[in-house]
Amino acid sequence: MGRRIAKLAMRATGLAMIVFGAMWALQGLGVLTWPADSFMLAQREWAMYGGITAGLGLFMLWGSRRLDS
Repeated sequence: MGRRIAKLAMRATGLAMIVFGAMWALQGLGVLTWPADSFMLAQREWAMYGGITAGLGLFMLWGSRRLDS
């Protein structure tokens, strides 16, 4: 039961990190301009932070699959 909860938590956190990381990266690159008053718009460091966050989210999804074995 504990392993199942850990896997579910890792998957949910990983998916959230991918979604938010992609959003931050797109805002940092100036592709996504919503919300209009965001301090992240066209700020290259936020593109980097978003890419790192999304990558960590992918790693968490991969790690959750490794719990199966």
